[in-house]
Amino acid sequence: MLPEKIQLDIVTPERAVLSEAVDELILPGTEGYLGVRPGHAPLLTTLKLGSIMIRKGNDRQYLAVSWGFVEVLPEQVSILAETAERAEEIDVDRAVRAKERAEQRLKSPDPDVDFQRAQVALEKALIRIQVASRAGAASRGEI
Repeated sequence: MLPEKIQLDIVTPERAVLSEAVDELILPGTEGYLGVRPGHAPLLTTLKLGSIMIRKGNDRQYLAVSWGFVEVLPEQVSILAETAERAEEIDVDRAVRAKERAEQRLKSPDPDVDFQRAQVALEKALIRIQVASRAGAASRGEI
């Protein structure tokens, strides 16, 4: 018999971000997004920059994450991430400024600009903005 919930633990080097029983989660693995429900086959994968959707009943919450590892067991998921932010923790104005700075660096003709670093900064800012806006839409019942 399958368990009804799956225990989800998300930690970063700085703190424990989340520890609760959930119905489902969708997370960014390096081979693409993957869905996990109770009873999932054991799996170990790396985590890439992206967002995590967590469903408990009809409620959804979102987190922005970057890099790390994920261990999936039938009754538990452990995520060790470099960074993880709940949607309500994201400073949208700061994320928008980071996006604008990254875009300026990417457009710069300066040969000393680290293009790859600027591209990652842009992607991270966009993910943070997206997660914050999804949380707002979810709280209004739009998704």
